[in-house]
Amino acid sequence: MKNFISLNNVDSLDALVQLAAEVKKNPFGFKKHTENKTLGLLFFNPSLRTRLSSQKAAFNLGMQVMVMNVDKDGWVLEMEDGAVMNQGKQEHIKEAAAVISQYCDVIGVRTFASLTNKEDDYAEAFLSKFIKHALVPVISLESATLHPLQSLADVLTIEEHKKIAKPKVVLSWAPHPKPLPQAVPNSFAQWINATDYDFVIANPEGFDLSKEFAGSAKVIHNQDEALKDADFVYAKNWSSYQNYGKSAPELTDWTITSKKMKLTQQAKFMHCLPVRRNVVVSDEVLDSDASLVIEQANNRTFSAQTVLLKLLDYEN
Repeated sequence: MKNFISLNNVDSLDALVQLAAEVKKNPFGFKKHTENKTLGLLFFNPSLRTRLSSQKAAFNLGMQVMVMNVDKDGWVLEMEDGAVMNQGKQEHIKEAAAVISQYCDVIGVRTFASLTNKEDDYAEAFLSKFIKHALVPVISLESATLHPLQSLADVLTIEEHKKIAKPKVVLSWAPHPKPLPQAVPNSFAQWINATDYDFVIANPEGFDLSKEFAGSAKVIHNQDEALKDADFVYAKNWSSYQNYGKSAPELTDWTITSKKMKLTQQAKFMHCLPVRRNVVVSDEVLDSDASLVIEQANNRTFSAQTVLLKLLDYEN
């Protein structure tokens, strides 16, 4: 694996999930492959789980970690080739990516969507430039369109808790007071489409995901209909792809409640966190035995650990 930006970098999803399960059983048993390597983590946006789980993953592997909040601690980066840098940007991405590569064996980059320019966001303009000029493997810690580390943890979580070989998994839009990127739902859809699960996406009219990521999933605009007989319910807000960046916080009937969960086949509830309580999901669901959100967050460590192993040429 050269980089980890999306599912497209993965040779075998089944093998990767199997390795993640093995890593979880023996998190300190793989150090000989990674000890004394250095992971650099570059954050252009806030993070809790991604930041801490990636550091924990590296520590489990005997790696050193360097973390930088680039938007606060670093120089403002120029992205355009041929730019005359006589204004406010002090450093070009060419030098920045190459220099960081001298200090690190793997680089993680987190950068969100602007939600103002769909073409730039979906071209992954920043991440693509960084990968172009980096000299070592790059991990997406969430990009404008995808969050593959979260998706690997999600699939691992479903595999651990499924009761039937082909569970029904529903990705449901939920309300939120401000517009959010499509990265998590895009990524979840991409990964679940690569499984043999029965996959349904539920969202209001005007909030369909890009067909590039929704793929073959069945899209239903009636949440109650979609939830019927579900085994897993993954709630997540995303802003409109069609009317780019727009949201609909007034659609409060899309909140996941215990009444909604009763439509399911005693489904497990999932969310990537952070979550707005009693907006996205009610307390009674989030605090119930059906909730897997803390286990999902725990699996983020083993997701990151597995990817680091693969990027550093571990072969199982």
